[in-house]
Amino acid sequence: MADKEQAKNEDGKQTLKVKVAAPFRTYFDEQAVSISGVNRTGPFDILPGHHNFITLLEASELNIHTPANEEKRIRINGGVMHVKADAVNVFLDV
Repeated sequence: MADKEQAKNEDGKQTLKVKVAAPFRTYFDEQAVSISGVNRTGPFDILPGHHNFITLLEASELNIHTPANEEKRIRINGGVMHVKADAVNVFLDV
């Protein structure tokens, strides 16, 4: 990531573009500072600059931290998370 400019919000915090969606509903589609989830090996966090990553999510709660220091919690029954170039897409109910 050293050669690539990362997305930053107005306060200069590095951010991720996070989208959490099911086939007929979008739960979250905004910038975030981090997202936490649970896969088969346990809990994990995604921060700006994370390597490309794909995983199956376990039934748990996604925790999304926004640049405004708010926490959005989304209860899920499972899904797929794809991380690439500071964009996180979570597909639920697939």
